[in-house]
Amino acid sequence: VQLVESGGGLVQAGDSLRLSCAASGRTFSSYSMGWFRQAPGKERLFVASISRSGGSTYYADSVKGRFTISRDNAKNTVYLPMNSLNPEDTAVYYCAAGGGTYSAAPLYDFWGQGTQVTVSS
Repeated sequence: VQLVESGGGLVQAGDSLRLSCAASGRTFSSYSMGWFRQAPGKERLFVASISRSGGSTYYADSVKGRFTISRDNAKNTVYLPMNSLNPEDTAVYYCAAGGGTYSAAPLYDFWGQGTQVTVSS
């Protein structure tokens, strides 16, 4: 599976962005998907995950109520609309595909190249 993220950019605090992750191949629906983020000099952190069918979603406490993960298996795409952004959300955002809705990055099998999100105060 190849993953390509898009939708990042430079925004002001309080603004919104929607990240997308397009997957190649016909097996997208067989993978759970996750979003992670990594700020400079820091470890890669879990943001959100979604089950194969989209029926179950999980969030980090820091984004709960502001970010929403969803997927469209017909379009091989997973989304992450992000609202009420603040400077602490600044990071490179990665999508990942794996066998479960894990919060641990090493448990994912495939990764995208990342998209930069920068939130100015």
